[in-house]
Amino acid sequence: METTISSGATAESQAVDLLVRRGYRIVERNYRCTIGELDIVARDRGVLVFVEVRSRANSEHGHALEMVGRRKQRKVTRVAQSYLAWRRPLFDEARFDVVAITGSEIVLVQDAWRL
Repeated sequence: METTISSGATAESQAVDLLVRRGYRIVERNYRCTIGELDIVARDRGVLVFVEVRSRANSEHGHALEMVGRRKQRKVTRVAQSYLAWRRPLFDEARFDVVAITGSEIVLVQDAWRL
């Protein structure tokens, strides 16, 4: 049986593969600070994108997308603000995308919320 850490790493790798196929350029993975972690930071053309990855083995307890509620969005937003202050990337626009993996289904929600 896969551990939570290894299943999370597998899900993030699947998300990176999907994003690269869609034309995203991966800037950074697993940015950590005292507030929390950003799974993936990428560029989609001129837009800086913070990507939250969620996964569930199956839909028995709901879809992975349901795991990104307002509370999670607020936390990821705070970590993204820390990232912007620390890394100081150049960008005109920023957004948050979600990659939700439920079983073998992978869903990309672009522009799930804004900074």
